[in-house]
Amino acid sequence: MNDQAGRLYVVATPIGNLADFSFRAIEVLKTVDLIAAEDTRHVLHLLQHYNINNKLMSLHQHNEDRVSGDLLKQLQQGLSIALVSDAGTPLLSDPGMPLVRLAKNAGIDVVPIPGACALIAALSVSGLPVSRFIFEGFLPRTSSARVAFFTERLNCSATWAFYESSHRILASLQDMAKVFPLDHQIVIAREMTKMHETIVKSSLEVMLEKVAQDENMRKGEFVVIVDGFVPQKGHDEINDEQFKVLKILLQECSIKTAASLAAEITGVRKKVLYQLALSLAGQAESD
Repeated sequence: MNDQAGRLYVVATPIGNLADFSFRAIEVLKTVDLIAAEDTRHVLHLLQHYNINNKLMSLHQHNEDRVSGDLLKQLQQGLSIALVSDAGTPLLSDPGMPLVRLAKNAGIDVVPIPGACALIAALSVSGLPVSRFIFEGFLPRTSSARVAFFTERLNCSATWAFYESSHRILASLQDMAKVFPLDHQIVIAREMTKMHETIVKSSLEVMLEKVAQDENMRKGEFVVIVDGFVPQKGHDEINDEQFKVLKILLQECSIKTAASLAAEITGVRKKVLYQLALSLAGQAESD
C-alpha cells in the first residue's frame, strides 16, 4: 500500500429527516478534498443545511465506470474523497461499487461512515423476524419476470425485502398475489423518516386492497418486507431439486400429470406440487 495515498470514505446520508446525520459524517464531508455525489444538486441541500462548503463532482450509474478510474488516481496521489448517494448508505441499490472495488484492489483505505439506511430502518420496525434476512434490491420491471422472481422465493425460510418505486408498487403486489398465498404476511414501509412516513403490516390480500384503494399508498419510495415461509404440520417444503423436477416435467406433461409424477419421484404431496405447478403454468402463459 502507498503510505501517501488518500482515503475513500463511504458516507451514509439522511433518507428524509436531515437530523439523521452524524457529527462524524459532517466532519468528514467538511475535511475531505472532494465529495463524489450521485446528484450534486440533491446533496447541495444537505451541505447547505450543515454549512459545508466543499468541492463536488458527479458519480452516478451512467458515468461511474468512466469516472471511477480518475478518482482512483486522485486517491493514489493522496487526496481523500467522500462518496455519497442521494439518500441512505451508498452501494445499497445506489452507485459506487466500481469505485469501491478499484480502491480496495489498489490497497486504498475504504472507511465506512455509518448512518441512515431505508432497508435497516424498515426491518427494525417491521415486526417480522430479522435475525436472518435477504435483501433483493429493486424487482424486475416486467410482470413475467416478477412472477418468476416470486415463484423462486415461495419457500424462502428467511425474511426478505426489496425496494420498489411508486410506479410499480401496485403491479408488484398484484404479481406477488399470483404466486403467494393471500394470507401471507408482508410489511410496506414508505417515505421512511419523512413527513408522510407510513409503515403497515398485514396479509398480502389486505395490503393489495389498501394500495389499490388509497392513492397515497402508491406515492413515495417503498421498502417491502416479506415474511419467510415456515412449514407447518401437514405442509411440505419444496427444496431446489424437487422444484427442478417439477419444472422439467411441466415442459412435457400436463399440470395434473406433472404434479402426479413429481409426487411419486420426490415424495412431496401431490396437492402442494399441483398448486405450485398452477403458478408456474400461469407464469409461462404471461411470458
